[in-house]
Amino acid sequence: MAIQEDMAQQPIVIPGLPPVQQAAWGFWLSQTIYVAAKLGIADLVEDGPKTSEELARAVGANASALHRVLRALASVGIFHQDENGRFRQTVHSSSLRTGVPGSFRAAAIAMNEEVYRAWGDLLHGVKTGEAAFEHVFRMSWIDYQNQNPAVAKAFHEELTANSARMGALTAAAYDFSGSNKIVDVGGGYGALLTSIFKAYPHVRGVLLDRGPIIAGAREQIERAGMSERCELVIGDFFDEVPSGGDAYIMSFILHGWDDERDLVILKNCHRAMPGHAKLLAVEMVVPPGNEPGLGKFADLNVMVMRVGARERTEAEYRDLLTRGGFKLIRVIPTPGLQSVLEAVPV
Repeated sequence: MAIQEDMAQQPIVIPGLPPVQQAAWGFWLSQTIYVAAKLGIADLVEDGPKTSEELARAVGANASALHRVLRALASVGIFHQDENGRFRQTVHSSSLRTGVPGSFRAAAIAMNEEVYRAWGDLLHGVKTGEAAFEHVFRMSWIDYQNQNPAVAKAFHEELTANSARMGALTAAAYDFSGSNKIVDVGGGYGALLTSIFKAYPHVRGVLLDRGPIIAGAREQIERAGMSERCELVIGDFFDEVPSGGDAYIMSFILHGWDDERDLVILKNCHRAMPGHAKLLAVEMVVPPGNEPGLGKFADLNVMVMRVGARERTEAEYRDLLTRGGFKLIRVIPTPGLQSVLEAVPV
């Protein structure tokens, strides 16, 4: 166990490459991880090590090609090849299993399909200001999901896994004890509300999202045994937001739109909120100057995917909230990548 825990703290890099090449050729690693995730290899070796031939038969792959992929992954600690040529699970590969707490499988797949192709056209987006995704696929990301239900389902599975991880951190970082009714604006499948419900047994919630999402949310919330505590509302936060909440929470909503569209959302929230209510925006906050932060690269990712989308600095969020009728009170960091921006209506 100690060895496995120690391994989990080690960076995964391609051996033998200097730092700049390591970064420039990182797609070698991301695409091999994607192949293993897409084929479900981590699920297949969960009950014991298997040869590449056995795995290839199970997933319908070429045994020699799959062996070469797994050999490369094993060299960086994702799977381990034993003396008999069989591949077994490691602490890194276990995160590629399906449906387990902390699973990264859905994210590894989502980021290495349509998103990966769109990033390949980043230069076009930088030169024109257009979304690279729209240049590659000739339609918006939202329209693409509407026309490709399997892609939309996979994307929302990834969002749900991410929300489950970040929801627990948000519930631990922010004190919801003074809130009896929480309105989750664009709450997806309800992972954030479910995390809050588990930590605060007195809280009830309202989840607002579009019809197809609400159908998935109902299933997830019923599975968690929280149906009696959560009202599901079909709607669009650009039109109207449910009234009467003590707290209005938006998790990774504001970063997906330009200022004009975000102001519509904020003003709809402001209109629905009682005077005592709090607005909680869960977002990455871009650090200033040369300070490193994932938000600076996440900002490029949303730029690639959608025109106008952006991660923001604290000062930019303060300005946006002010224009939406709110005063930013504080920014609460969590142990994860996100912070909770707490604001009140003015």
